[in-house]
Amino acid sequence: MERRGGKAMRRLGTAVIASAAALTVAVPANAAQATEARSGPSGVSAKGAYLLDNNTNKQLWAKAADTKRPMASTTKLMTAVVVLDTRGLDLGKKVTVKQSYIDYTARVGGSKADLKKGDKLTVKQLLYGLLLPSGCDAAMALADTFGTGDTTAKRTKSFIAQMNKKASALGMTKSHYDTFDGISQGGQNYTTPRDMAKLARHALGNATLGTVVKSVDTIQKAPAANGRTRSYYWNNTNRLLGSYSGAIGIKTGTGTAPGRCLVFAAKRDGRTVVGVILNAPKRYPDAKKMLDWAFRSHTKVTWRQLPKGTPQD
Repeated sequence: MERRGGKAMRRLGTAVIASAAALTVAVPANAAQATEARSGPSGVSAKGAYLLDNNTNKQLWAKAADTKRPMASTTKLMTAVVVLDTRGLDLGKKVTVKQSYIDYTARVGGSKADLKKGDKLTVKQLLYGLLLPSGCDAAMALADTFGTGDTTAKRTKSFIAQMNKKASALGMTKSHYDTFDGISQGGQNYTTPRDMAKLARHALGNATLGTVVKSVDTIQKAPAANGRTRSYYWNNTNRLLGSYSGAIGIKTGTGTAPGRCLVFAAKRDGRTVVGVILNAPKRYPDAKKMLDWAFRSHTKVTWRQLPKGTPQD
């Protein structure tokens, strides 16, 4: 009986050792999977990308974070920030639309808010026109209004100088602006994913900007030149809005050299994540992958279709 019992114990001991061995093999595999999951989202097509935890100001993941790249109309986020950070800003100040804004937009072939000569829009309304349909005409109106000088050319030039000053103040050491709307004439309009994330975080700290950039669409009424009231209908070019749960902005950009760009943010359970994508063949799928990874989720998305006539920025 003792021998049989001994054999039984030996068999039990062997089984326990075998089970332990199996567990020992499994642990590294699980650890490797966990490490891989933490390393970042897979399959992101963008040449440059960045994910930031907005609450803690900590980097979550990055790809070529400090490589300088042209940024297209995501430039307009800095345009908005310079305006909103103006001391004593009056959002209700009326700005009369000049023919030069319309002519400029047509000449450069930029996306437009389709402003009409003589209409009087408030600064806040122009911010909607700037950030939703990505209006180059609205960008010029703001630059002309908030720049200094005795001509439109001097005022817009001084406004661009303010943009560079703000970039420096925000620690955007590898960014430079030579345009108020992203259409660069000299090729010196660039940023990095890390720098753009700094700008986005600062921008989201402004309640007015936060309200504007999360709007899927808007109707803004303004006094027209003929004495009547004109209604402007603007749709947001950012297709994350209305598609991805928790999306709250921020700005699109598209150009031949820059490719497709996107500065975006989403908020869930009190946590806000900011993302930047520069030069991406598939910017919206990229953004979804990045946000899903950050939120540890798998979000079902039906992409919002932009209404006919919305600029494809």
